[in-house]
Amino acid sequence: MSEMIKISSRDVKDWLESETHTIFSPVHVKAEKLLDEMRKALEEITSVCRMLLENSRKEIEKRNMKTYGRARALNKLARLFLERIRQIDMPDEVSYDSFHECAQEIKKAFVVTEVDVRNWFPRISPFFIRDRRKFLTVFEKAKESLKELHRFLTEEYVKTKTLEETFQLIDKLLVVEEQLLDLEAQKKKAEAEKASFDKEIAETRQEITSLRNKESMSQLNQTTREIKELSAKVKHSLRRLRKPFIKLRSLATRGGGSGLTPEELERLNKYSETPFEALATEETGYPLLRRILRKLDRAMSEGKLKLKADRKRKAERDINEILNKNSLNALHQTCKNTLVRKRKLSTSTEIRETEEALIRLQEELKGLERRKELVESRENAIGRTLKETRENIRNHRKEIQKNILDFTRKSVKIE
Repeated sequence: MSEMIKISSRDVKDWLESETHTIFSPVHVKAEKLLDEMRKALEEITSVCRMLLENSRKEIEKRNMKTYGRARALNKLARLFLERIRQIDMPDEVSYDSFHECAQEIKKAFVVTEVDVRNWFPRISPFFIRDRRKFLTVFEKAKESLKELHRFLTEEYVKTKTLEETFQLIDKLLVVEEQLLDLEAQKKKAEAEKASFDKEIAETRQEITSLRNKESMSQLNQTTREIKELSAKVKHSLRRLRKPFIKLRSLATRGGGSGLTPEELERLNKYSETPFEALATEETGYPLLRRILRKLDRAMSEGKLKLKADRKRKAERDINEILNKNSLNALHQTCKNTLVRKRKLSTSTEIRETEEALIRLQEELKGLERRKELVESRENAIGRTLKETRENIRNHRKEIQKNILDFTRKSVKIE
């Protein structure tokens, strides 16, 4: 085998044309010549059909009873023949595929026309003898041209079919390579956009972190954490009263003689749902809670609240601790002070401006992340198309190299 020839995809077509010119060019020229002859033969059929059409029309107009029916039949046949010829699409550029397709179209039209001639010309006899003979002469000549077309296609043109397909494949390869360059440029652009978004996102996150780390925000966050811890403590301190509170609220809503005022019922609801806020907003000595606990204790003593003995005992003990030993005093004051501190911090101008800036930056961050996701999605789609395109290029080059080797016996590597 000869030494491998390395050649670029842009030069391979010219190289192959020079290598195969003596083989391919004569075949291509002959194909064009045969198609021109076929085109002329079809034009002759068209001309003779128009003659049949005109002569039959004249005879129809005479209204001769002997020829009228046959003239109508011939007129109809001529129109059918003309329509079939008109539908045949002669190729502007010659290729094996277009040549083959054209030959098939002509063959189908001629087969149907031959059947019509065999079925109808005997019925038109003995009239229009010269017209029919002239049509048959032209038609037989066209059939001979078709035979030559078919012979050339199957015996000569088919030998260069692979070569012609290779030229077409080279053109496709060049188009796909251009697409590859465009896709690579798109991928680089998407990567640059993604890097830009990454930078903006990092900067925005840094701004958010800086704002959150401001002393005023740190104090607010610390106070919020303290409130969370205090909420747990209040809930724990009132845990044995939770069930009795629910029972007392139910008793009050049913009008069962709880003795609670509307203000006390509202406060009871708060102690049941948000115990920290309920305790923190009480006056010194938490008077509302004390009144509620006394009425709760009385309701349990009078049997208006049905509780298990152990639960009742524990509730009574806690009520006693709160009412008589002021067990919630320290926790109440801490909650109150912490809530006041949080409200003061929350209403400061600095905190308000910082929170507004945080909200704005967080919205900007979400927008940047959404846009980055879109870019990533586009980048992934481009990546998949790039992979498919590179695979197509490899397959095209492989097939072109194989065809060249089969046709010229020369080993070529397309780069």
